[in-house]
Amino acid sequence: MTDSVPCVINVSRQGQTMEAAFVGDWVLDAAVPALDGVLAQLGEGDIRKLIFSTQDLGRWDSLLMTELIRLVNHGKNQGIEVDTSSLPEGIQGLLQLVYAIPEPIGARRKATRVSWLEVLGASGLRLYDDAQAIIVFIGETALGLWALMRAKARFRTVDLWTNIQDCGPSALPIITLISLLAGLILAFVGAVQLALFGAEIYIADMVGLGMMREMGSLMTGIIMTGRTGAAFAAQLGTMQVNSEIDALKTMGFKPMEFLVLPRILALIFIMPLLCLYADLMGIVGGALVTVNFFEVSLLQYLNRTADAVHLKDFFIGIVKCGVFGVLIALSGCLRGMQCGRSASDVGDAATSAVVTGIVFIVVADSLITVICNRLGI
Repeated sequence: MTDSVPCVINVSRQGQTMEAAFVGDWVLDAAVPALDGVLAQLGEGDIRKLIFSTQDLGRWDSLLMTELIRLVNHGKNQGIEVDTSSLPEGIQGLLQLVYAIPEPIGARRKATRVSWLEVLGASGLRLYDDAQAIIVFIGETALGLWALMRAKARFRTVDLWTNIQDCGPSALPIITLISLLAGLILAFVGAVQLALFGAEIYIADMVGLGMMREMGSLMTGIIMTGRTGAAFAAQLGTMQVNSEIDALKTMGFKPMEFLVLPRILALIFIMPLLCLYADLMGIVGGALVTVNFFEVSLLQYLNRTADAVHLKDFFIGIVKCGVFGVLIALSGCLRGMQCGRSASDVGDAATSAVVTGIVFIVVADSLITVICNRLGI
């Protein structure tokens, strides 16, 4: 096999005519000479015609065609007459194919400036459509629950127990870790101020009340949103991609009853239990800090916690976590049912389910806290 001859393009001018001579082997593995200088000369105002010379041209492939098309297009854009009659017949035939069909109008993407009013209006319309979809989904879920109370809902009991297993025992390790650390953090933060007054014993009050009324349910809700809400969205989204939901409709099953109800019921049943476990782990975490770093015995810590925490505090956390469970299931199932037909849509649905669930939890927690404050609970 002979060595390749380096490709070169030589430019010469005769009056208002410029000749571009291609020399060497113009193949893909060759070092392509820069065309910036040639294009700059074509931009000069006194050039009226462009011709080509291929007498010393060796082997060529698509590389030559690519660079040649750049020259031809630049010349035409500058209003220069481009003469390709001196090119080999094979190259002329390929050029005829390139320019046989004109480029459609608007095929190239143009940079456009969008006014802030248009962006605001589009965001408002998306928000309106999203709110409407949420209301419709809540209504369909309510109809499914009503059918369940009348013993007319159709779903498999094994699906309910499977979802309870996935939402409950499988979530205990992460609930344990996060709740224990939350109790540790609460104890350390409170100890910094309480130690100034020699009131370390009241760390038990702060940790117990904080975990029972707020942190236990809130941390459990956020953990389950990222873990279970995203899983629900991914499961239903994958079923949407595989047309399994359409198949259920074809067979006469209602997706809201067959797919959504077991997931909602599983979270309603399991979230209060997870909240109790999170409260316990938070109190244990606070005890580890208080007993080991301050002059407070374990018995004193437990007695103080029992005196500070009342039954109403216990029920407030349980009610909050139950509400969070419904919101997590709704957001996950909603985004899963809204999923498109591609793999990227499944990922978008899972991400949107987490974001929606966290927003719902924060809003619901704020409202419940305000209501409890107004009622003096």
